[in-house]
Amino acid sequence: MSGETALHAAKRALRQTVLARRDALAPEERVAWSQAIFARVLPLVAESGARTVLAYHAFGSEPETVPFLRALLAGGQTLYLPRIDRPARVLTVHRVGDLERDLVPGPWGIREPDPGRCPPAPTGDADFVLVPGVAFDAGGGRLGYGGGYYDRLLATCAEGTALVAAAFEAQMVDQVPTGTGDRRVGIVVTERSIYVPESG
Repeated sequence: MSGETALHAAKRALRQTVLARRDALAPEERVAWSQAIFARVLPLVAESGARTVLAYHAFGSEPETVPFLRALLAGGQTLYLPRIDRPARVLTVHRVGDLERDLVPGPWGIREPDPGRCPPAPTGDADFVLVPGVAFDAGGGRLGYGGGYYDRLLATCAEGTALVAAAFEAQMVDQVPTGTGDRRVGIVVTERSIYVPESG
């Protein structure tokens, strides 16, 4: 088995394990722990001085982001959300001002910006990025859903942009298998802890 094949196999196995663990969380735990996670994330936005936040609309068993998105808009931040461009296999970014009117179901049922209502936005303008994922480690390693969409998106962010992941403690692992194109995050926030990788 080649190194690349072994890496893909390791990622696939870990993805299945962690998704099953996350899916097994009780709904009331997900609600309470999502609230705890974003009670930690919101102050990080304030401390960073970010005026423009690129976030995402949660789906499935992910930590619930909608209250966080509403808080950003209520606080006067500019909110960007991604939209899936399946033919090009990329995420496009759009400015969103109203969560009820501006979002429509995307290809996988994830609510995303309606391009007829939400203007395109440059990723480089985002000061703070909330990054989704399946599994994370304390060193900022991230395992996504397998399409590489966010790795490509994060590569377009400006140098020094705050990259913060929100995850349940059940998604934390000892080490995420990573390759050369995989992007790390600067902070991982769970319902129990804030993990900041040691620099250097």
